[in-house]
Amino acid sequence: METDAAGVVHYSNYFRFFERAEEEFYGHLGFSFDDAAKHGVWFPRVEVFCQYRKPARFNDLLEVELTIEELKEKSVKYGFRISDKETATTVADGYVVVVAADKQTGKSTQIPMEIAEKLKSFLE
Repeated sequence: METDAAGVVHYSNYFRFFERAEEEFYGHLGFSFDDAAKHGVWFPRVEVFCQYRKPARFNDLLEVELTIEELKEKSVKYGFRISDKETATTVADGYVVVVAADKQTGKSTQIPMEIAEKLKSFLE
């Protein structure tokens, strides 16, 4: 894990943690970004946010929790909480908004029904 000069996890890594958790979540649901491409869509990120609460350091064991905060016809807002697994202390939380976009035109489009149905079961 990349750290800065102070030995603290570099802020940009948190967005990588978000992305990895999202990919693992899709795998848990039984589909991947390749499956979305078969539907002719991709999921660009249109908004990201991270609030850093406590420094994480090299070799800290971190856990990432993903929730679906909002599901719309064309977009999903994923919430994330990153915590130190040993202390259960939140080190950061945030969200990512992704939009379904047509691979040919780049314009927003409806989330494929097969994917939307799987996401609905996790909506809080």
